[in-house]
Amino acid sequence: MDRILISGLRELGVHGVLPEEQVRPQPFEIDVELLVDVTAAGESDNLDDTVDYAAVCEAVRRVVSSEQYQLLERLATRIVEVCRADPRVFGAVVEVRKLHPPVRALLDHVAVRVER
Repeated sequence: MDRILISGLRELGVHGVLPEEQVRPQPFEIDVELLVDVTAAGESDNLDDTVDYAAVCEAVRRVVSSEQYQLLERLATRIVEVCRADPRVFGAVVEVRKLHPPVRALLDHVAVRVER
């Protein structure tokens, strides 16, 4: 199976359990891996024969910026649902990283990866 990869998409969103996270936008970074068959597009060189990654990016940005969830697990699942709406997508892997989590530790980020 072929793959379309989107790496490092960043968007501000209001997601989290703590009260301050439910009112203040914070940065999230998302990676998306779509399982698709690119045979037709590889032969035709026509955008209509594949999944438009620009449209996927816009849909992911919209979920992160306009929807609100407490858990990264739900946010990642919601992004997978949006990615799987195109019938040409046979599967998707989404990793959502919270870049500034409210924890008392030095770390790069926390993340959830969902595969469907």
